[in-house]
Amino acid sequence: VRIGGSSGGAAVGLVLSARLIPGFFFGSLGGVIVDRLDRKKVMVGCDIGRGAVLALLPFVTQVWELFVISLVLEVLTLMWSPAKEASVPNLVPTAFLSNANSLSLVAAYGTFPLSSAVYYVLTSVAQHLHRYHALDALRASHPDTIAIWFDVGTFFVSALMISTLALPARVHDGDGERRGIDFTETWRDLRAGWQFIGQSPVVRSVILGLATGLIGGGMVVPLGPIFSRDVLKSASGFGLLLAGLGTGVAIGIIAVSVVQKRVSHEKAFVRCVAVAGGCLLGAASMSNLALTVVFVGGLGICAGAVYVLGFTVLQTNVADEMRGRIFATLYTLVRFCLLLAFIVAPLLSQLLDGLSLDLVGRRVALGGFHVGLPGVRLTLWLGGLIILGAGFLAHRSLRSAGAGIVGPVAPAVADDVGGPPLDPLQRSPVAPSPPER
Repeated sequence: VRIGGSSGGAAVGLVLSARLIPGFFFGSLGGVIVDRLDRKKVMVGCDIGRGAVLALLPFVTQVWELFVISLVLEVLTLMWSPAKEASVPNLVPTAFLSNANSLSLVAAYGTFPLSSAVYYVLTSVAQHLHRYHALDALRASHPDTIAIWFDVGTFFVSALMISTLALPARVHDGDGERRGIDFTETWRDLRAGWQFIGQSPVVRSVILGLATGLIGGGMVVPLGPIFSRDVLKSASGFGLLLAGLGTGVAIGIIAVSVVQKRVSHEKAFVRCVAVAGGCLLGAASMSNLALTVVFVGGLGICAGAVYVLGFTVLQTNVADEMRGRIFATLYTLVRFCLLLAFIVAPLLSQLLDGLSLDLVGRRVALGGFHVGLPGVRLTLWLGGLIILGAGFLAHRSLRSAGAGIVGPVAPAVADDVGGPPLDPLQRSPVAPSPPER
């Protein structure tokens, strides 16, 4: 906003588009790169690159410069994230993948309060640096600059820590040569990843549940403040709703860590998606703030569990050489679904509000009760139904597999240790073909 001046809103929109555009055009390609290169080097290089690019931020004076920086940061992140998710099973035993994913979620979002405190301290320090003219070249006197430099340091520390990890060497081609980026095979690798998603019921169910469910869940973000103000009649109620959601997510993460060894991850994932849809329907049906917070807390519990279980199922059901492409595809779909929800939800709310006003006066009588039907409530009900639909599709996809996955999949066995050959698209040995009759 500071750089955009009088067109601050447009500048923010342009910069946000730079964080969204690469995902649609580069996401899957980034997954191919992750699968063909040494993932540790990819993560280290991306962290160094992100730190270096972020270090340019204090010197930016034009909106287009900020756009380019945001674009580069997003491209590097689109490579770092799938590489990280694909590497977790190489570092953590299968039985503890859920715990690792829980800690990852805590590290990603649970550090927000600490980050806010650090930011406050660093901006306070910056206010006292304007007297040191030797620091003018570093723009240290600006309130945000010290915090940015601190953030740059975290990327370099992350690169240093990742460089010490004992990750296995990447896959080699049949002739023994290390795989690199072969652009003539890029399309083949992309197609193989998409075919695997279509052919694997387990992977397909998780991606459907996570991505499609986010269309419904993402509607809460733009519509939550409107629902709190117009339906709950509480201008500050949205803060309590966010607190309930965050508390629920934390409970869901802890609950999965406690029970994950005693439940089928796949079945628990589908059920949590369905219950999340029910919780959103219940929350949108309430007119009391306290009851709405309870239902939103239930939505958070299910959301935390769905994230941990979904990532765990993908990590245990996808072979290492395919894992980067699968997670890159998931991230791309997630971004698309969230963007769709953010854009469509407010427009749909206005449309349904007008229809409700014209048809029933925004209110219907059910027995002795009157139920308000503002557009925001109708849209959130639709969001809940979309989540329920995502759960149904995921359940149907699992049932099409024929069968009963009752727990975590055993870790893959390398095909060079004398065992049966491995199917490149599955994490289990290829069964011998039955004799022809």
